[in-house]
Amino acid sequence: MNIFAILGFVAIVSVMCGGVITTISPKEYHLFLDVPALFLVIGGTLGVAAFTVQLDRVGVLLKAFFIRLIKGKRVNQQNLVREVMIAAESYRKGENLIEIANKCTDHFLKEGLILFNDNIIKGDELIDVLSDRVKNMNAHYLEEASRFKNLAKFPPAYGLMGTVLGMIALLSNLGGADAMKMIGPAMGTCLVATFMGIVTANVFILPIGDSLADNAKEIHQKNKMIVEGVRLITLKTNPIIVAERLNSFLLPNERLDWKVVANVQ
Repeated sequence: MNIFAILGFVAIVSVMCGGVITTISPKEYHLFLDVPALFLVIGGTLGVAAFTVQLDRVGVLLKAFFIRLIKGKRVNQQNLVREVMIAAESYRKGENLIEIANKCTDHFLKEGLILFNDNIIKGDELIDVLSDRVKNMNAHYLEEASRFKNLAKFPPAYGLMGTVLGMIALLSNLGGADAMKMIGPAMGTCLVATFMGIVTANVFILPIGDSLADNAKEIHQKNKMIVEGVRLITLKTNPIIVAERLNSFLLPNERLDWKVVANVQ
């Protein structure tokens, strides 16, 4: 579980709720349960998402975010170096590449080893193909994260639309009895839509989009390490050299101490 991400999200919601609690009296909390405003902001945003991103892709992106948030499923860099190191040693000893690939937990590493075993794409061409896949996957993930973040501009706009509609209704009734007494409460209700739009964009959409972009960069780093690892495996490189070459991608505190890896001489 990614406890720090969860605490950060709780802190954001707590700050927002704290601002509401300290601003208005308990008798006025019901003002924020404005169904028309909520319908306009959420419904409008979902409509735009269906039009620009497609709701099924939004669902996939949200699923990836919650897996990262709740399960704390990040790339284990040390485990990746260990896997490549053991794969390199197994290949040097003559073990079947398919068996080596089936032992790997990372899909892209398994894919690279299977391509190498097929013996159709060889040498530098194999590395070029894998490098192209890394580049294109990263561009795809970053594009999806960017499109998701772009949704953040719509909730405030729909919130403002709700406020304008409320103001139109308010101004059209100013000539009625006790109209002046109704201006304050009506203005407050009108601005709830704007508040909901701001909250939807800045508490939910933008943080999720940033998390998706960060995840894309992390996957890109991992895949670049795998390409280098596959290249070294094809050359039957000493697994210790493999580990040190892959450690070069990482910060000092993230690097694997190859001495602790069993069965590698």
